[in-house]
Amino acid sequence: MTEKLSTTARDRLITAVAELMRTQGYSAITVKQITTAANAPMGSLYHHFPNGKIQIAAEALRTSGAAYIQLLPLLMDVHQDLREAIPAAFEAAAEVISSSGWMNMCPVATVAGETADSEPELRTVAAEVMTSWIDQGAEYFVQRGVSPPESRDLIFATLSALEGAFILSRTLRSTEPLLSAGKAMKARITEILDRADVAK
Repeated sequence: MTEKLSTTARDRLITAVAELMRTQGYSAITVKQITTAANAPMGSLYHHFPNGKIQIAAEALRTSGAAYIQLLPLLMDVHQDLREAIPAAFEAAAEVISSSGWMNMCPVATVAGETADSEPELRTVAAEVMTSWIDQGAEYFVQRGVSPPESRDLIFATLSALEGAFILSRTLRSTEPLLSAGKAMKARITEILDRADVAK
């Protein structure tokens, strides 16, 4: 019973840090905020994460990053044609960000931008997470019929368009950047698939 409670406390701490980083970034978070948000005692945090805030932040980045990339098949698998699937994913993101009051959608990107120069350990973890996004995203597009070289190019373009559009949409309080990025990515995947059809 004790082990179960202990594991639950660890999970609550990770979830709390991921949410705090999403809304506040990394630097503004205090250990007290973390334990309060997780409804966990201070001793529990240091029991699970002896190195404190930076260790739990790294774990939260890995956990939230692993969940984030799962949105790719979740949003796109319902569409047989990638020409429709990719812009539909951007449209879904636009709807979520608008209905949520323009919340920050991705703690990984937030922390990566904030700590790239100040916290090398977290930059390394963010790079690890993003590398996994690229690898998994490229493999997903290969499974959807895109060639391996084109798949890697496509996932870079998709992630860059999505993360950049999130920043613009939140700042402008407008879905236009996400919808426009989706249209641009539709043109890109159409070009890739049309070229593949000609080569057959």
